[in-house]
Amino acid sequence: MKNKGTIKFFAIALAVVSIFHLSFTLKTYLIEKNATNLANGNKEVELQYLDSIANKEVYNIGVKKFTYSQCKEREINLGLDLQGGMHITLEVALDNLLMELSGNNKDKTFVKALTLAKEKQSNGQKDFITYFEESFNEIAPDGKLASIFATLENKDEIDINSPNEDVISFIRNKSKSALESTFEVLRKRIDKFGVTQPNIQLLEGTGRIIVELPGVDDPERIRKLLKGTARLEFWETFESKEIIPMFEGVNKILAEKQALSSKPKTDTSEVDTEEETFFSEDENVEKEDSAKVDKESSLMAQVDDTSTVDSEEAPEGQLSQEKFGEKYPLYKILYPSVTEKDGKQYFAQPTGPVVGRALAYDTTKINNYLSMKDVRNILPPDIKFAWSAQAVDKDETVYELLALKITTLNKEAPLDGKVITNARVDISPMGEREISLSMNSEGAKVWRRLTGDNIGKSIAIALDGLVYSYPTVQSEISGGNSSISGSFSSNDAEDLANILNSGKLDVKVKIIEEAIVGPSLGQESINRGLMSLLAGLILVLFFMVFYYNKSGFVSDFALLINLFFIIGVLASLQAALTLPGIAGIVLTIGMSVDANVLIFERIREELTAGKGMKLAIKDGYLKAYSSIIDANLTTLLVAIILSSFGTGPIHGFAIILIIGILTSLFSAILITRVVFEAQLTKEKAIRFYSSITKNTLKNININFVGLRKKAYIVSGSIIIIGVVSLFTQGLEYGVDFKGGYSYQVRFDENVNTVELATLLEQPFQGQPEVKIFGPKNQVKITTSFLINSNEDNASDSVLHILQNNLQTIGNDFEILSTQKIGPTIADDIKVSALWSVLFSLIGIFLYIFIRFKKWQYGIAAVFTLFHDVLIIFSLFSIFKDIMPFSLEIDQAFIAALLTVIGYSINDTVVVFDRIREKLSMFKHKPFFGTVNTALNETVSRTLITSLTTLIVVFVLFIFGGEIIRGFSFALVIGIIVGTYSSLFVSTPIVVEFTKKEYLESGKMVK
Repeated sequence: MKNKGTIKFFAIALAVVSIFHLSFTLKTYLIEKNATNLANGNKEVELQYLDSIANKEVYNIGVKKFTYSQCKEREINLGLDLQGGMHITLEVALDNLLMELSGNNKDKTFVKALTLAKEKQSNGQKDFITYFEESFNEIAPDGKLASIFATLENKDEIDINSPNEDVISFIRNKSKSALESTFEVLRKRIDKFGVTQPNIQLLEGTGRIIVELPGVDDPERIRKLLKGTARLEFWETFESKEIIPMFEGVNKILAEKQALSSKPKTDTSEVDTEEETFFSEDENVEKEDSAKVDKESSLMAQVDDTSTVDSEEAPEGQLSQEKFGEKYPLYKILYPSVTEKDGKQYFAQPTGPVVGRALAYDTTKINNYLSMKDVRNILPPDIKFAWSAQAVDKDETVYELLALKITTLNKEAPLDGKVITNARVDISPMGEREISLSMNSEGAKVWRRLTGDNIGKSIAIALDGLVYSYPTVQSEISGGNSSISGSFSSNDAEDLANILNSGKLDVKVKIIEEAIVGPSLGQESINRGLMSLLAGLILVLFFMVFYYNKSGFVSDFALLINLFFIIGVLASLQAALTLPGIAGIVLTIGMSVDANVLIFERIREELTAGKGMKLAIKDGYLKAYSSIIDANLTTLLVAIILSSFGTGPIHGFAIILIIGILTSLFSAILITRVVFEAQLTKEKAIRFYSSITKNTLKNININFVGLRKKAYIVSGSIIIIGVVSLFTQGLEYGVDFKGGYSYQVRFDENVNTVELATLLEQPFQGQPEVKIFGPKNQVKITTSFLINSNEDNASDSVLHILQNNLQTIGNDFEILSTQKIGPTIADDIKVSALWSVLFSLIGIFLYIFIRFKKWQYGIAAVFTLFHDVLIIFSLFSIFKDIMPFSLEIDQAFIAALLTVIGYSINDTVVVFDRIREKLSMFKHKPFFGTVNTALNETVSRTLITSLTTLIVVFVLFIFGGEIIRGFSFALVIGIIVGTYSSLFVSTPIVVEFTKKEYLESGKMVK
């Protein structure tokens, strides 16, 4: 063998690189184990210790020293499903950006185009700007976008005469800039958050950003951190005594409107959309909480029946709560401050900008009341209402309404966050946390004027439209210093300072996909994954030695080296190891022996033909190369397509598969050859069989071609039954494909899924899907409730409703994982899955057509893959309500499907390669007989490879856990069907398409 030195060099180099990168994982493990011992089980002490050594040098490799943080960054990156954490897909709200670029233009055509574009995007694959352009042209074919976007702010880039193409180009440039700016701001926030090995990716051309945060256990905090736009504003304020008297007129207008209807309701037809709504029903308090509060006895219940509106006397006398609500609709839900006189409570007119308090649930209704045109006409034109950011009661359900004063022509705040140079957490003289702000010279100048003009009055400091504090100005403030006070927790204060320092988001972002995995589930996944990996590895190692004797040890050596290389390359690439990734390693173990099986079976054939060991090994490798390369390249093609279209864990699975295929080729072909050459040089005995396996699968003589019609009947019957099932029973689609919320919940005791679904039907406004997921005390709950809501905290609301209702059954529970898939994401996943399968089939056809130079082989291969895919779908439909585990069609299923395609084509190509070889060798022998000979000669390889692969996949099915049980079940079916189809489907199709050619050429067919 030539170039043995080169092979050894590459093997040693790859081993050194792998050892180097894996050493960081070992080092961090030893450090963290020592920290655990020192802390004696105290997690907080352990974390403090690790924080203290974060920047200390702990690892010296001679040429360079590494700190603990640097080691941590270089260790094997575990996916969220193995260590817990949060995965989020954010989408930039480009409709808001377009509205801002237009100067908040209320042109009806423009607004309709935005609405239509959002509808199209929710069910399509194009970007939002394209849909907006299409929608605008549909609504107003002759419309001019310049009339909407030619504002003073945009005058340097477009004017009133700019054609629509130029305006769209301008919008695209602005949206791209906004997206990149948003990505950078979010990256800074995440970097300062202190998460180990965070991952943030900008998906070009989609307007989306993927964020993965391992180990986080406070999802609500993360959502606030990512979604806060950090629009900091300083507002002058009205005194409440200036505004509260005007509420008399507001009550009168509302009372008159209510009198026109037998059922009081909010008149939203006259709401001025310019007034921003800071709270919504979903954002304030969850529905189940509000149900406990009688609306007629909300905050007004704190005032007795002698309440009046006047601070001195009660001109209307004593009113019942019902009469009071009819006469004063606003005061029924907006509660001004109270004072006492003669033992009775009265409304007061205090100083300061607070004009009232309200239950969180009522804030949307109050916003609508105060936005009515009739109401706004009796209020000052320069007034702007805003709610407090923090609740004023311990139950966190009551918020303050403040009256802000608009003092600029553009209705913007006189001072905003652009002037802030630094934000930090300090302790106030009262001992509470506050955010101290420093301003640049321009900001300091405006702040000095602003405070000087408002001595004795309040300045409201608002962030993202919510007022955090409204200190009373005691004197003019110079130097540009201010602070935001409030009852901040340590985390809240740090996050707020972080957000302010990271900069303002140019546009709003919304969460369209979310997955949260608890740490306990992550640890279970690690244990199960490692168990399946170890069990599958041991069984394969044992089988190879049993079947191939001493040569089996060489194969096992190559397999272990291959496994080491896979982990080493994975660590060097900083790719995440996920549970499907472990499944990929397990599958690679099974498939990597295929090359050795091909080689060893060829060598055995050469030995049977009477060749010596040295020549048999040489010819065996030589004749096996073609089949090995063809089989692995087709599988590699599928893996590359899967990595291109897959996301998250599925992408990780594909990466592992690609690495495994490449390293297995190197180790199985080259390393084993070097070992055999060394053994031959030392004249050591080499055996490729034992006394038991010497004649196993020898002299097989099955008439595969003659059985093809029976195979057609078997396949056709299964497919017909499957198609009927697909049309009648359908498939069980996972949340990936249909959108919604999914929760994996574990109870202390077994639960009744029917009773649980009935319990959740009313709060979720429709019965959710509740299924046993693993043991009988573990369920998977899926619902589409609020999945189309645009409210920022819809996820929190759904989770809160679930938790509150589960608590009522008196069975302790733990939510192991949550998942949210928005409709847009679900549609994208379905489309990408379709394209991935389609491109795989096209790619395989082209490769085989080029490689075998006959279209018949390409057609047969693609038809066989359709056959295998259709059978898998059919079986998933037939057994979806029979199997004791979930058979959902989700991303993991698509990964399994593409893996089966890769495996099946691998097997098929090996068979085709032998047929081509035999036809070229025996040109004058009967066609059918030659094909049968080729098939019988490859049966041993096909069955052994299928058996080893099936062993590890079956182990994965048993030990891999419920999360990937459907995935592994699809692989089990796929391996069996793929083995069958390579012998009884693909080759017969080639025969059907080519027998006419042989008949016409005068060659015997039979």
